[in-house]
Amino acid sequence: MQKFLNNKVSTVSTIQDKTSIKVLFSDFKQITKVGLSVSVVFTSITGYLLGADKINYTTILLLAIGGFFMVGASNAFNQIIEKDIDALMQRTKNRPLPSKRMSVTTAMVIAILFTIAGIAILYAINPKCALFGAVSIFLYTSAYTPLKAITPLAVFVGAIPGAIPFMLGWVAATGQFGVEAGFLFMIQFFWQFPHFWAIGWLQFEEYNKAGLHMLPMDKKDKGAVVQIIFYTCVMILMSIAPVLKVTGNFYIYPLTAVIILLLGILMLFYGIKLYKSEENIDARKLMLASVFYITIVPIIYVVDKFLH
Repeated sequence: MQKFLNNKVSTVSTIQDKTSIKVLFSDFKQITKVGLSVSVVFTSITGYLLGADKINYTTILLLAIGGFFMVGASNAFNQIIEKDIDALMQRTKNRPLPSKRMSVTTAMVIAILFTIAGIAILYAINPKCALFGAVSIFLYTSAYTPLKAITPLAVFVGAIPGAIPFMLGWVAATGQFGVEAGFLFMIQFFWQFPHFWAIGWLQFEEYNKAGLHMLPMDKKDKGAVVQIIFYTCVMILMSIAPVLKVTGNFYIYPLTAVIILLLGILMLFYGIKLYKSEENIDARKLMLASVFYITIVPIIYVVDKFLH
């Protein structure tokens, strides 16, 4: 009987250990936003492939790891600063810090280690990469995050670190920041407005409750959608501009420009639908179309380059 009880206690203890390890791993993924970090790494690598004359797999690996640490650090700092705000919102109240599953000290250690490792790894590629990585973490943490509680202009500030990954890949490949890297930056910069304002529309009530300003002019109205449509049009123009060969070594075939234009028109279509309906369902479709756009367009650019 005693042996049976001991075995049972041992089994329960093993299950608890496995559960706690699973929770720890899940919390680590949440504090560093692994999904977002991976998507940023993907964008950086496409930027690298666009800029590289000869592919160096060591550089790609360093870019992937350094980029992952860079985004992970930004997200961890962001959640430390916003832990009390996160506790007020349904979508975020179960994150590791507001739910108190993780201490601020632990999160801070992760954030600092990721910052140091990320900048050091990017420096191993070239100093410019390290500089842009450091600027990205600084702006996201020290400007964008606190500004969200003060002004809708936070989205403009946040779009700067958000647009660095695509450009970072080109700088990793060439060691140069020229017109090509500038255009890659601008494509991702202008893309963020329809994307984040669509999210701001969907989460407007939650953000409002938490005191965050995530829509232009702080209003969920047609005026906000006019700005979404305007920035979508600018994004489309930036995305197809390389067909005019005004972007240095970064240029695309006319057929490629047509495909990208059609993808942009898909986003524009949902923007116009949102203007007419002002319904959350159309904001969600716009948000999904924007994710599709920023995933597919870099791939199209890379395919186009290897067809030259």
